[in-house]
Amino acid sequence: MFVYKTHGTCSTAIELEITDGIITHCRFINGCKGNTQGVAKLAMGQNAEKVASLLEGTLCRGGTSCPDQLAKAIRAYPA
Repeated sequence: MFVYKTHGTCSTAIELEITDGIITHCRFINGCKGNTQGVAKLAMGQNAEKVASLLEGTLCRGGTSCPDQLAKAIRAYPA
C-alpha cells in the first residue's frame, strides 16, 4: 500500500494501489468525506494515467485540491 502525504488540503493522506496501470485501491484520509469518497470511487477501476491527466490542476484553496493531490499521488506512485 502506497501512502501519499497530501499538501495544502483538508485531507492529510491518500492510500493508493495501482496494478497493471489500473487503480485498485484509493482512499483519502480526512477531508470532506462525501467529496473524497466520491472521487475515490470514480477513480477505482480506471486507468491511473488517465485519472491523473483529468484531475491534475484542479484547484480549490491553496493552489491545489484533493483531486489534484490524487493526480500527484498517482505520479509519485513507485514503479
